[in-house]
Amino acid sequence: MKKNIFYLMIGVVALVLLVIFGYSVENFTPVLFMIAFVIGVILLYLAYRKVDDFIEDERSARITEKAAMRTLQVFWVCFCAFSIMAVMNLLYMPRFSRAFWLTRENDIVPPELMSLKTIGYIQLGLLCLMIFLYVGFRIYYARKFGDWETDEE
Repeated sequence: MKKNIFYLMIGVVALVLLVIFGYSVENFTPVLFMIAFVIGVILLYLAYRKVDDFIEDERSARITEKAAMRTLQVFWVCFCAFSIMAVMNLLYMPRFSRAFWLTRENDIVPPELMSLKTIGYIQLGLLCLMIFLYVGFRIYYARKFGDWETDEE
């Protein structure tokens, strides 16, 4: 198995675990997620043992370096933009009219753009996105630096 296929498998397992986590939270079954997590780790360990191209030379080190740097550069922008939006959602202070304060109708709850649960799920999804970004940048730089001249990927 090729290294990038293994990285894609990590991303797919992370997405599946994210879905199982959501299901476990909604149905109050934490044991399901714990079992799925252990099975995912075992599957990834077995897949890691079948990877045959973990040969580290100067070119692959350069590809890894460039891919990691680009992943961080793209990911921090996405994650920061989402986090700013989430904080703005949490700190949202509605503007009420003077009549509102005079009549003491303080039972009105300001609308939320997103619930905390949704924000948490999106942040977990963004972490899965980071894995796929890394794989995509590895593929791009491997082709750019000629690492896959004979590879079918």
